[in-house]
Amino acid sequence: MSPELLHFSDEAAPARRLAEAAGLIARVVERHRFPDEELKLRMPFTAANDTPETLVVFRSLDRPNEKLVELLLVARDARSRGARRVVLVAPYLAYMRQDIAFQPGEIVSQTIVGGFLAELFDAVITVDPHLHRIERLDQAIPGEHAIALSGAPRLAELIAAKRPGALLLGPDEEALQWVRQAAAATGLDYGACRKVRHGDRDVSIALPALDVEGRQVVLMDDVASSGHTLAGAARRLLEAGAVSVDVAVTHALFADDALAVIAASGVGEVWSTDCIAHASNAITMAPVLARALQDVLKCVD
Repeated sequence: MSPELLHFSDEAAPARRLAEAAGLIARVVERHRFPDEELKLRMPFTAANDTPETLVVFRSLDRPNEKLVELLLVARDARSRGARRVVLVAPYLAYMRQDIAFQPGEIVSQTIVGGFLAELFDAVITVDPHLHRIERLDQAIPGEHAIALSGAPRLAELIAAKRPGALLLGPDEEALQWVRQAAAATGLDYGACRKVRHGDRDVSIALPALDVEGRQVVLMDDVASSGHTLAGAARRLLEAGAVSVDVAVTHALFADDALAVIAASGVGEVWSTDCIAHASNAITMAPVLARALQDVLKCVD
């Protein structure tokens, strides 16, 4: 029986794009929340022996707490129904930021959640996970098939079409890895701003030693959450003479009033990949995810 892809109704569009690109049948896991917040899930397999030996589960882990329970239930149930290989495609991977104990007693969620996923799945595919203090995804998710892709090349294609000749900048030094990838794909100039800490809660943005006057600038990052770093960088760039500032991010978390904060700073357009469903989605990651998934399925078969 051929591999099939399972997804939830709130992510039907990106899941079906991936299934089509990878040549898989897509099926929905039905979901019900009881008044006490417990979940009831219903798999699409009802007859005996109709569960494929290989299942792909698509679930992006923004708003992760409930979704991690869903993954536990789906993966364990799939095994009990006879699935021998279960692969997770999680375009956004949660709990990767807490990779060290910043204060005594803090729990390092990266390795714990990574270990949890490794126990459930034979392979995990994600995009631009937060790996600033480790080099490889398998250091967080132990296993042979822990695949980290990047949205930067896809965003670079969009930027080159929308803003030819733009200057690519990271809003801070941590974003330089994605900016560098996009610059390599497009030949555009690039650099990164720098956060300057004056106190625990007093942070300013220092521009790189590049002439931004008269330039169209695109700020690139892996994640946009509160929007304050992007907004601070945009204000500094416009004050320095940039004619426009746009934003391109892989993961459009945009918590609370983040988009309003970014817009108020003078940013023009905001573009994101569909790793997290959002109104700013301008690029689908399905072709990239499909290639990686096809390679993984060959290995785990």
